[in-house]
Amino acid sequence: MVFKKITLIGTSEESFDDAADDAIDRAEDTLENVYWAEVEEFGVELESAADRQYQAEVEVAFELEG
Repeated sequence: MVFKKITLIGTSEESFDDAADDAIDRAEDTLENVYWAEVEEFGVELESAADRQYQAEVEVAFELEG
């Protein structure tokens, strides 16, 4: 088996968990053979105190076909 890892950044206005889920859900919707995901880093974009955007950098690994 050969795997490829990509980095995705999920976002949410609610929480870090929702931001990570956003990235993982997108990977599962658009890639085949997703095997695992690792949350690498969290961040918050501070446009203003009332409008924070939570970010989760997620590495996703999937098996290459053939």
